[in-house]
Amino acid sequence: MLDRVRAWAGTAREAARAVHGAGMLTPVRPDLAVRMPLRYRRFGPTPATLGAIAALRWPDRTALIDERGEITYAELDRQAAALATALHERRPPGSAIGVLCRNHRGFVQALLAASRLGADVVLLNTDFSARQLGDVLDREHVGLLVHDAEFDEVVGGSSFTGARVLADGIAGPVSAAAPPPPHGRCRVIVLTSGTTGTPKGARTEPSLPLLLRSSFSHLMRVPLRSGEPIIVAPPLFHVLGLGYLSLAMSLGMPVVPTRRFDPDEVLAAVERHRVQALVAVPIMLQRLTEAASRTRHDTGSLRVVVSGGSALLPRVAEAFMDRFGDVLVNIYGATETMWAAIATPADLREAPGTVGRPVAGLKVAILDPDGAAALPPGRTGEIYTSGGVHFTGYTGGGDRPRRGGLIGTGDLGHLDAAGRLFVDGRADDMIVSGGENVFPGEVEDVLTGHPDVAEAAVTGVDDPEFGQRLAAYVVPGKGSGLTADDVRDHVRRNLARYKVPRDVHLVAELPRTITGKVRKRDLAHRDV
Repeated sequence: MLDRVRAWAGTAREAARAVHGAGMLTPVRPDLAVRMPLRYRRFGPTPATLGAIAALRWPDRTALIDERGEITYAELDRQAAALATALHERRPPGSAIGVLCRNHRGFVQALLAASRLGADVVLLNTDFSARQLGDVLDREHVGLLVHDAEFDEVVGGSSFTGARVLADGIAGPVSAAAPPPPHGRCRVIVLTSGTTGTPKGARTEPSLPLLLRSSFSHLMRVPLRSGEPIIVAPPLFHVLGLGYLSLAMSLGMPVVPTRRFDPDEVLAAVERHRVQALVAVPIMLQRLTEAASRTRHDTGSLRVVVSGGSALLPRVAEAFMDRFGDVLVNIYGATETMWAAIATPADLREAPGTVGRPVAGLKVAILDPDGAAALPPGRTGEIYTSGGVHFTGYTGGGDRPRRGGLIGTGDLGHLDAAGRLFVDGRADDMIVSGGENVFPGEVEDVLTGHPDVAEAAVTGVDDPEFGQRLAAYVVPGKGSGLTADDVRDHVRRNLARYKVPRDVHLVAELPRTITGKVRKRDLAHRDV
C-alpha cells in the first residue's frame, strides 16, 4: 500500500512539473477565471469550449496560420459564433453536420461552430469516393454538409440531398445575430481508417476528468509549450490531427495546418515561423528526411516531433533523428481510445520498433486468445487498453471486445522486460502458412532494412498446399538493380525459412490512405 502511495505521489509530482513546463499555470485575470467555467457549463467537453476558453485566455495570440494569413483566438471564436448562427438556419432539426475539408481555418471554424450548436459533427475523409461519401452521410444522418469547393463534384455525384455550405467562403463573419444555445451535447464522430473494410464512426463520450488525466500524462512524455507554434500535417479529420489541434488550442499554441502535405513546404514553414513542434505520420517523416538531404532550411527550432497514425519503422525513426536530432516521439493509440502508449527518443534509440510505455493513468495489457489472462513479457497476444475517452461503440452498430474495463484494439503485440510495448501486427493480418504463424510486420521490417528497398508490404495469398503463402510488394530504391531473388535471399538470411515470401512483386509505389497506412487489399501487381 505504501509503495502504491509513493508511486502515485511521484507521478503527481511529475505531472505537476510537466504542466508547469507547458505554461498552463500562467495567471488568469479574476473576471476571466469566473467566465471560463461558464463556457464549460454551456458547451461541455467539446471543441467549442476549447475555442471559447482560448479566446478568453489569449485573445490577441495567433490561433491559426494558413495560406490566408493569421487569425487570433478572439477572431476565431467570433467567426465560429457567427457561423454557428448561419448553420443553425440551414440545418434540418436533429440532424448531424458533416465536415469535408482540407486542413485550413474553414475546417476549424466549422468544427467549433457545429459544436456550439450541440450538433453531432461527422469528420469526413477527403479521399472518399462519391459512393463512400453518400453511404457515410446517410448512415450518420448528416443533414448539413460543410465542404471545400474542390469536392463539389464528389458531393454532387453522391446520394446526398441535404443542405450544403462552402467552407472556402466562411473566413469572415457570416451573420450578426447571436447563435442559439446548444441543444444537447455535441459528439465529434471520427471515422476509422477503413483499411480492413468500410470506415466506421467511433462514438465517444469525453469527460473532463478523463481528458485532464490523459492530457497531463501526455505532457509528461511530449513537452509541448504554450504559445509555441505547431505544425499539424496529418488530416484534421483523423484522430491524430484532431487530437493535436485540440491540445494546441488548450495550450494557446499557434497552429500551422497543411492543406496538402509537401515536405519542402513544411521545412520552409518550420524555418519561417520558428516552429517548435511538428505532428506527422511515418511516411511524412520519411519524406521530410529525404527533402532535408537535398534542401537547406533552418529547422533548429524543432524541439519535439510527434509520429503516429501507422507503424513507425526503426530505420525511418533512426534516419529522422540522425538528421533532425533526438526530438522524435512515437504515439500508439486508436480512433476509439486516443493515445495509450508513448515512446520517447530514448525509447526509440534503446529499443527500436517500440511504441513506448503505457501513459500514466492508462492501462495496457497483452491478453491470451480468450481474453482471460495477461501474458508475460515476450509473449504475443491481443493488445487491450483503456483510453483518454469513453468509447461507447460504433454509430452503425457493433463494439470492440472488452475485458476488465479494457478495450481490444485488434492489434497483436508484446511487452519487453522493461515494460515497453511492441506491435507485431493486426490480428486479422496474421498469415498462417503451413501451420506456422507469420506476422507481416516482422518480414516488412527485415525487407526495409535492405539498402536497395525503399518501401515494402507483405500480405497472404491463398495457396492450395499451405493454405496461405507470403507475397511481398517491394518498392526498389532509385537506381537500384534489385531483383526478386535478392529480396528472397535477404529474408532467408535474417528469418526462418517459412517466412520467406514465395511471391515477390517489384512495384513503383504502395497504395496508401491519406494518413499513410498501406491499403493491402489494393496492392497491385505492377512491375517497375
